[in-house]
Amino acid sequence: MLRITFLGTGGSTPTPNRNPSAIAVNREGELMLFDCGEGAQQQMMRAKTGMKIKSIFLTHFHADHVLGIPGLLQTMALQGRKEPLEIYGPRYVDKFLYHLLSLGYAGRSFEVRAIELGPGDVIRRAGYEIRAIKTVHNVVSIGYVLEEDMRPGRFNRERALELGIEPGPLFSKLQSGHSICVEGREIRPEEVLGPPRPGRKIVYTGDTRPCESVIEASENADLLIHDGTLSEETKGYAIDYMHSTALEAAEVAKKAAVKKLILTHISARYSDLEGAMKLEEEARLVFENTEVARDLMTIEVGYSE
Repeated sequence: MLRITFLGTGGSTPTPNRNPSAIAVNREGELMLFDCGEGAQQQMMRAKTGMKIKSIFLTHFHADHVLGIPGLLQTMALQGRKEPLEIYGPRYVDKFLYHLLSLGYAGRSFEVRAIELGPGDVIRRAGYEIRAIKTVHNVVSIGYVLEEDMRPGRFNRERALELGIEPGPLFSKLQSGHSICVEGREIRPEEVLGPPRPGRKIVYTGDTRPCESVIEASENADLLIHDGTLSEETKGYAIDYMHSTALEAAEVAKKAAVKKLILTHISARYSDLEGAMKLEEEARLVFENTEVARDLMTIEVGYSE
């Protein structure tokens, strides 16, 4: 399972249709949050994602990406959380969180660990890694790549039977990469497995202008979630405030040969259905497999092969 739930898809200010930025990613039962805008915890309740979050990954410290943190942590404490919570972010994340979490009086029953990341830093976890990438915004910022490890190649059942292997546990052992012994003869996994296959790869940019670092990091990604704040008619604002237009995001997706593009951080002027369709149509002129995110939209990322 690699399930992505868009908790907030609006840019800068909330609207009746869109909360500020927040995305929940559930990988095989491990829940992560990317950005945490105002109202994120209520959106998690509506989406029924649960709140057993292992980590929060912040792209930058603009208010619309972080103001949901204090309330979320207070709710976790009231629910009796004891496990530490890791909050990753760009330079000065420790100082920023110190001041953010000093607002108001709130008891907390667990440790919050601030971990600073810069472009190129890698967090290794069981079966996958998360990499910080360079983005281009008007404050210090980073994006994130979540990429799974390579998977074993396809199992050749016919070849296994030819080699005298009985279906059952020995099949599983070979599929998991272990050699077996049949009638005194060693059979190695590569004798019955095809070439290794890539795991799944998703990229989340946060707020950014189009940039080569995102194109390079997104190469062949299954999913690119990119800043698509504005349309071409308001490109001047996108340049002034260091965001991307829908068409510019589509150009990034095309250059990176991603499989699907989802636009998020949608300006309030495009927040309704008509506005979202305008951005989607604009992007599809360049990259057909584009969708504008909606609050509480959930997608499952499958294997490409």
